[in-house]
Amino acid sequence: MKRFHVHLHVTDLHQSIAFYSKLFAAEPARIEDDYAKWMLEDPRLNFAISTRGAAPGVDHLGFQVDEAAELADLKDRAEAADLALLDEGQTTCCYARSDKHWITDPQGVPWEHFQTLANVPVFGKPAPAKAAAAACCAPVAVPASTSCCGPAKACC
Repeated sequence: MKRFHVHLHVTDLHQSIAFYSKLFAAEPARIEDDYAKWMLEDPRLNFAISTRGAAPGVDHLGFQVDEAAELADLKDRAEAADLALLDEGQTTCCYARSDKHWITDPQGVPWEHFQTLANVPVFGKPAPAKAAAAACCAPVAVPASTSCCGPAKACC
């Protein structure tokens, strides 16, 4: 089953955690010094916020899947539609180890399709030989040179 994913950049993490906790009537499933995530069931949503962005607002959207077959289906659909796709495979980002790929919509909004494999204690690290610049978690355009969680993105 798929879960919609939204990642926002915020300027004040504590203020935003308080706001979204009230809005969702739920506490975050994970809180770090620069990141918080809610795993909501109604609606089925992975909502994350972080202070690792250049400007407040939507960083990226996506779909989180439970099974590898669902991720493969999303990848097949993107490829069948001739969408530029960046396949990161297994990578570490946003305090998780995931299998993922990225596409970008016509407006330039990055979409992440991923399956979370495990939680990790660090936000992420640049992929060796791929990092062109320090980056956060979403691509600016696909394909491009990559960093921890997608094609290089000036941020932080």
